Amino acid sequence: MRMRRCGRESGQVVLLVLFSLVVLIGTVGLAIDSAVGYLIKAKLNAAVDSAVIAAARTVSQGSTQDVQRANAITAAREFFDANYPSGYMGSTAQFSDPDIVFDGGKVVLSAAATATVPTRFMRVLDVGSFNVGANAQVVRKDLDMAVVIDTTGSMNTGSVPGQVRSNTKLFLTKFNQTMDRVALIQYAYGAVTRDGFRPVQRGFDIASMNSHIDAFTFAGSTNSSEGVWHARDQLNNVIQAASRSSMRVIVFFSDGAPNSFASSFAFNTGAGTCTAAGTISTGDDTTSNWPAGLRAQDAISANSPSPCWQNTSIANPAATTHINKLPDWYNAHNPTDLPALREFPVVTNTPRIVTSDTSTRDSAWRNVNRAARNLLEAMAEKSRNEGIYVFTLGLGNALTLPTGPDSEKGEDILKCMANVADAPARCLRAAQPVGTYCHAADENELKPCFDKLASAILRITK
Repeated sequence: MRMRRCGRESGQVVLLVLFSLVVLIGTVGLAIDSAVGYLIKAKLNAAVDSAVIAAARTVSQGSTQDVQRANAITAAREFFDANYPSGYMGSTAQFSDPDIVFDGGKVVLSAAATATVPTRFMRVLDVGSFNVGANAQVVRKDLDMAVVIDTTGSMNTGSVPGQVRSNTKLFLTKFNQTMDRVALIQYAYGAVTRDGFRPVQRGFDIASMNSHIDAFTFAGSTNSSEGVWHARDQLNNVIQAASRSSMRVIVFFSDGAPNSFASSFAFNTGAGTCTAAGTISTGDDTTSNWPAGLRAQDAISANSPSPCWQNTSIANPAATTHINKLPDWYNAHNPTDLPALREFPVVTNTPRIVTSDTSTRDSAWRNVNRAARNLLEAMAEKSRNEGIYVFTLGLGNALTLPTGPDSEKGEDILKCMANVADAPARCLRAAQPVGTYCHAADENELKPCFDKLASAILRITK
């Protein structure tokens, strides 16, 4: 009797142990298979995120919404496949075409994917696989962007003009021709808006812009502030307030520090009737001649008509016809000097000291050169204060060398304009939008820099 009871008890223990093992294996298996599932889901999330971001960047390419949608879907699939290898950890993934909705001033892009995860231990509980999913959504906002291109004489060398033309055109293809507004502005002695914004409708005519870019000529000095004035005018005055985008951008390209500016100037009593505004220019060092001018402020490289054009006699008090002094305010587009239209001082104590004195070659050169630098920084700061992002691209080693009366680097001005972290402390504004500055050491680095700016701009539209 006693032996039979032991046998029955042993059998019960075996059954209990076996049952416990099944439960234990299932529990351990659940933990292990769940951990694998979490890893696969994390990979799936990253792949879907990259896919929808790629779609948002690519949806700008194409002249119709159908083409834009097709390009976005192709890019999304390429990025998903690149970021989620086939058979990753034994899983089988399925990625659906993104849902792309054009909704007035924005594009809403949604993407989703699932992955079937095979189990290894949970099969003892009759669970052969389970599914994980991921989804992401990006809203691509529309954009109002003024592109300001330097076509001064210093760039008229070797392959630089061709590289500037080709990379500017390539840069424009990064943006949505039906949804974004783009204005194209060219500057040297003066500035011209080659293609302006549409006041109400969105989109831009890339064929017209390409034609104007192909016709760029490279001559003249660096009247940077006139280019930025045109950019602000397009963003603030051409587009009707109700039609403006919430994302407004200036892209500014230059190969040197500003050395010229435009205004209306008071001439000596023998000057005749020069009442038109024009550009006065300097060189970048003290060995230069007297400042020259006036050049036409509304042309790239043209002299103003006589008596406004006096060449290097323009500020020389020994000349028969000359200006008496610099104006107190930038008034190139305010010829009667209406107080309500005064925005940017010429005569100032900050950030560089500028007086109205043009009585000697040194004082004329120093004050004109400093005023040109001050005006550019002031216009960029005013733009940022209005919520406009400023992105800058500098070309060439001249930007890294000290020039001008205060031996400043030109790239420091471009950093100030963009309000980037490594800009001089005097110009950093923590409360204003932060753009991007990129320096291309030579023309071969223009494409990477233009690409960097395009990526940064598209990032802020999401």
